[in-house]
Amino acid sequence: MHSYSLDGFLRHSDRVEQIRKHDVRPGDRLLVKTCNSVYSILMSQNGECTVTGGWFDRKGVSPMRTRIAGCTWGGSVINMNMIAARGLRMEFGNRLVTTSIQSVFVLPVGTDN
Repeated sequence: MHSYSLDGFLRHSDRVEQIRKHDVRPGDRLLVKTCNSVYSILMSQNGECTVTGGWFDRKGVSPMRTRIAGCTWGGSVINMNMIAARGLRMEFGNRLVTTSIQSVFVLPVGTDN
């Protein structure tokens, strides 16, 4: 049985494959595959990013400049230090919460895309 309380979240957060905010630099690109979508996220200065794909494409608002609020298991508890983690959901600054993350790839700045 999984615990969805704040204590449970904190107890298990170190066991999750994750990308934390301090792990990325401006210019890094993240590719995040969720159950329903693929997102391309270009990291900028001051915690901002430019996002394309998934909901943003379907709503016709790509590319959108926003922030990543953090990760959640789908409830109201959010880890604000985490950008993406397999099995969790990513929440953007516009309050969009993705479906569960299946995989995350980081293309460091300077990588030929």
